[in-house]
Amino acid sequence: MGKITVETCEIEGLKIITPTVFGDARGYFMETYQYNDYKEAGIDQIFVQDNQSSSVKGVLRGLHFQINHPQDKLVRVISGEVFDVAVDLREGSKTFGKWYGVILSAENKKQFFIPKDFAHGFLVLSDYAEFAYKCTDFYHPNDEGGLFYKDPDIGIEWPIPEGMELIMSDKDTKWGSFKDFAANRK
Repeated sequence: MGKITVETCEIEGLKIITPTVFGDARGYFMETYQYNDYKEAGIDQIFVQDNQSSSVKGVLRGLHFQINHPQDKLVRVISGEVFDVAVDLREGSKTFGKWYGVILSAENKKQFFIPKDFAHGFLVLSDYAEFAYKCTDFYHPNDEGGLFYKDPDIGIEWPIPEGMELIMSDKDTKWGSFKDFAANRK
């Protein structure tokens, strides 16, 4: 493997990937994805779509998931810094409803692998951030679901500095609770 290091998390399936960065006076080079290295690390997915977004400080996107067409995601930050979160929605998982968060930044160059059946969201901590991610299924606009970012049953500890005003889409302020999600799965 050698070109990446992989950390596992308390929630099975989530992985933090740190690439090897080759730097000199000109700048740096790194491989952001190489199928064989990721396969060896247990991430043997075929990615079919790449997405990129830009956001300003205080933007909170999420918590999103696809209902009938779930996606594995490999996410990273190209510019700036975000707090990235995944919530386990896998029925029968011992960590069902638990969350995990990680700082992703242009500086640390870490990537976060989020398997299918997780809700995903992020909060922009820097003045500006560019966020890129690979998905294993196409986006289906009529298939999106979400959870309210401040759901007390999930209890995400968002690092929201005092005085930061959140900027969210209307739909992200109206997602339902984890209890409702869990009840509707039965």
